[in-house]
Amino acid sequence: MRYWLYKISISLLATLLFSCGTDHQPKNKVPYKKLKESLIQKNKSFSQIENDQIEAYIKRYGMKNVVKTGTGLRYQVYQKGFGVSPKCGNIAEIEYTLTLINGKELYKTKPGQTTMFLVCRDEVESGLHEAIQYLKVGDKAKVIIPSHLAHGIAGDFEKIPPRSTIIYDIHLIAVK
Repeated sequence: MRYWLYKISISLLATLLFSCGTDHQPKNKVPYKKLKESLIQKNKSFSQIENDQIEAYIKRYGMKNVVKTGTGLRYQVYQKGFGVSPKCGNIAEIEYTLTLINGKELYKTKPGQTTMFLVCRDEVESGLHEAIQYLKVGDKAKVIIPSHLAHGIAGDFEKIPPRSTIIYDIHLIAVK
C-alpha cells in the first residue's frame, strides 16, 4: 500500500510541476518587435535633440563655413595650414582643448606639449579619426563630434558623461 501511495504522490507532483510551466512568458513582457521599434524611435528622438543642440551651438558662437559630414561630424577650419593631410596609418601630432557642448573644459594638452595618435588605429574617438583626415598640417579647427562618434552611451568613465557631444579645438602640428 505504501508503494502505491508513494507512486501516486510522485505522479501527482510531476503532473503539477509540468502542467504549471507551460507559459514561460510573463504577462507584462513586451514583444521583441515592439521593443525594437520603441528603442529605434527613442534613439531617433535623441539624435534629433542632439542635432538641434549642435546647430544651436554653431549659431550661438557665430561659426561660419562649418562642414557637416555624412556621419554628422562638423568641423570649421579657422586658421589654414599648408601641409599634408593625415591618412590611415600616419601618426598625427596635435595640440587640443576638449570641451562639452555647454563649454565645460575637460581635457587639454599642456602648454608646449603635444599628443600623438595613430590615425584609424589608436584608441581615440572615431570622430577624431575622421576629422583629422580633413585637416592639413598647420590647420586650426573646431571639431564638433556627436555622441555616437565620441564616447556613446557610456561616456569615458572619467569626465565625459554618457551621450555627450564633445568639441575639440585642435591644431594639427605634424604628420609622421
